Amino acid sequence: MPITDRQVLWIAAACYAFGLLYGTFCLVRARRHSRVTMYSVIVVGYVLQSIGLLMRGLAVKSCPIGNSFEILQFCGWAATTIYLFIGATFRLSMLGYFTAGLSAILATISLSFGSWDATHSKMLSDSNPWVPMHAGLAMFGYGTFSLLALTSLLHLIRHYSLRSKRLSGWFSFLPSLIELDQIGTRLLGFGLALFTVAMGVGYLYWRIDKGTVDHLKVIAVFLVWVGYFAIFVGRLKGRLVGHYFAIACVVLYLGALVSLDPVNRSRYPDRTQVEQAHHE
Repeated sequence: MPITDRQVLWIAAACYAFGLLYGTFCLVRARRHSRVTMYSVIVVGYVLQSIGLLMRGLAVKSCPIGNSFEILQFCGWAATTIYLFIGATFRLSMLGYFTAGLSAILATISLSFGSWDATHSKMLSDSNPWVPMHAGLAMFGYGTFSLLALTSLLHLIRHYSLRSKRLSGWFSFLPSLIELDQIGTRLLGFGLALFTVAMGVGYLYWRIDKGTVDHLKVIAVFLVWVGYFAIFVGRLKGRLVGHYFAIACVVLYLGALVSLDPVNRSRYPDRTQVEQAHHE
């Protein structure tokens, strides 16, 4: 019996979970985990997740973001992509640990609810190449915001350790506030740029075909963009710095996750059973 895309994605989730458990074990033992080991585990999980999403895309003949299951998988995959190609250059071992945790959680949650993967919805405009480009850029934007939320969480933990004067144990492995602030600013700028281009591509297409516009989706996505733009401007002007900047990024990320629901609901059917697509 041939292996299915969901089985491959379960194996990928197990790899991410192993990275999370390995990092946690090292923290409990109050020693730094191996960056090479953590990076290798994440790479293996990433490759398997890429294969699983590719299999899904070929099965449904569409970009695999057609239901809640696929959106969470793609969002986690995008965050891992950003970490592997950008985040790792920051040389923060704890960021790899948190990335493994985020990917494991998103993958496991998406796989645990079968109803989220009961159907796959295609937009009527799937045949237009600008639409997958818009969706892909937007998902990479969400992935960057996921990584930003992780660095912001690290910033808050470091801030707490300094205020409470807890500098030993696993707190000693945390990077400095200055490093985390610089990384957060760069990730915010990069994610905002991706999101802006994605919205621009969507606008160019949907102003031609206004019948495909879902107003709730547009409002939700626009509010997310406005929120991150406001944080970016506040950071550049020095009005939103330190742990206030980190708190704003974490809170807005939770709102961004909520916005994925109207994005998913906005799809125009042609709704097809995923199980049927697997047998085509």
